[in-house]
Amino acid sequence: MRIEEAKILAALPELGTELRREVSLAELTSLGIGGTTDLLRILRHEAIPSLLKLLDQQGVPHKFLGGGSNLLVVDGELPFVVLQLVKGEPEISLDGNVATVDAAADLGRTVTFCAKNNLGGMEGLIGVPGTVGGALRMNAGAYGIQIGSYVREVKVYRAAERKIEILRGEQISFEYRHTSFAPDDMMLAVKLELPSKPYPEILQGIRICNEKRRSSQPLGQKSAGCIFKNPPGGSAGRMIDELGLKGFSHGDARVSERHANFFVNAGQASAADMLALIADVRERVQRAYGITLENEVVVWNA
Repeated sequence: MRIEEAKILAALPELGTELRREVSLAELTSLGIGGTTDLLRILRHEAIPSLLKLLDQQGVPHKFLGGGSNLLVVDGELPFVVLQLVKGEPEISLDGNVATVDAAADLGRTVTFCAKNNLGGMEGLIGVPGTVGGALRMNAGAYGIQIGSYVREVKVYRAAERKIEILRGEQISFEYRHTSFAPDDMMLAVKLELPSKPYPEILQGIRICNEKRRSSQPLGQKSAGCIFKNPPGGSAGRMIDELGLKGFSHGDARVSERHANFFVNAGQASAADMLALIADVRERVQRAYGITLENEVVVWNA
């Protein structure tokens, strides 16, 4: 979608927003899949309410993009523009055991920064790609750790109320790969209260988690992480593996040979290829186990 309205184009500079024309979402997502649209890069948090009000008034549909690491975007020209928060400076500040982090900050660098300041607890998240805001939205977790466990408060733009709010951790429901944030809420910053740990101890935990990832995940290939949520008491990857589906493909969309719940773009996979693979694998699991797998990957349809 192209922004053509003169009123929007004239207002963007004063709203601290950069316009990039016809950006391919394939270049901004870890799967390397996605159509094209105009991208609005937001430089100033305080301008978000005015910017979104203007887009609504002019009837311009929009979606928020974080790090693009858990996202499958359809092909072709997209019928919406994409908004992306640009990193603020500084990304992270510390006050005792509380780290205040910009939502656009890289999650891995955030874990490392806190570790070097003897703040632990998030060792398992070091290899999870994407931004802190994206991790908050889905309550990212790995190896028994979930980011929601450490949230003291979140600064968020609530599209329904068209205002910025501060939510305390207890006001937010953090569940397995799910939170109570609305789909059009935009994460701006978070305060994480982390336990004190000696840096060498944290570093050892990080090394253990990294080794587990290297031995079990297709780190050198384009993927969106786990495609399906694990069903209660079960493992989506184990079921897919038991059905002999490692290496199974639709076009260049392929079930990873290393981890059956990772689907990779093995070349020039289209969104249609990946969606067909997801649907096929889900159906086979349903037939074999009587379990309907739920997507963990977020899908942006036209």
